[in-house]
Amino acid sequence: MTDATGQSDGGPPEPGAEPRSTAPRAHTPDGATVKAWDVPTRLFHWLLVALIINAYLTRYYYDDIGLFWHMVNGYALLILIAFRVLWGLFGTSTAQFRSFIYSPVAIVRYGIDFITRKTRLFLGHNPLGGFVVVVMLGLIALQGVTGLFAADDILTEAPLVSTVSSQTAEQLDWIHENGFDWLLYLIGLHIFASFAYLVWKRENLILPMLTGRKEPRAYEDEAQARVASPWLALLLLGVATALVLGPVYLLNGALL
Repeated sequence: MTDATGQSDGGPPEPGAEPRSTAPRAHTPDGATVKAWDVPTRLFHWLLVALIINAYLTRYYYDDIGLFWHMVNGYALLILIAFRVLWGLFGTSTAQFRSFIYSPVAIVRYGIDFITRKTRLFLGHNPLGGFVVVVMLGLIALQGVTGLFAADDILTEAPLVSTVSSQTAEQLDWIHENGFDWLLYLIGLHIFASFAYLVWKRENLILPMLTGRKEPRAYEDEAQARVASPWLALLLLGVATALVLGPVYLLNGALL
């Protein structure tokens, strides 16, 4: 499907089918670039990096004060994830889930094309990258939610640990402790893949996440991102904050 401008609407692919047909080039002068990633998406990405690093440092290298900030950090991560889910529903076209969630068949085919070095260009996330993004968001959300119930008998207790049985709290604490290792493995794979693209495919995926722009090429998903309003991003951030902090306060009467 196309919109009024003749660009692809970024709708999801048919199940089991190849990704969308090649979109036309954006009409730009020589040397110009096209919009790929908006400011909210890029801020989310780099804030997520900073918060995950801080989560590691506050958990393993500090004592009670560090664990206090570890919980604050956890709230920030949950708010970011909630915002990203909302932005994935209502935000800029390349950030929307419908633009990068593909069928398993399309993901496998893209993986084969990558290995064989076949040229496949995407303005937003490619099928394999989109899959990794969804899994990573899920793991971070799992870390944040289980952290609300984790118990540390020596130093502190999470805000919602009293709402579950001691056995359930121990199980959630185990998931919280070990899940971070799974997340680190996935992050390592993500970093490796970014550099593999640079070497194997001669495609720089890191720079556009800094600048927000790419060269105008025949991308399969869309020629140029349709950027949502930054005021919508601020509104959704407020909604995300309420969705995370509201239930915790109602259940516990406090956040920390």
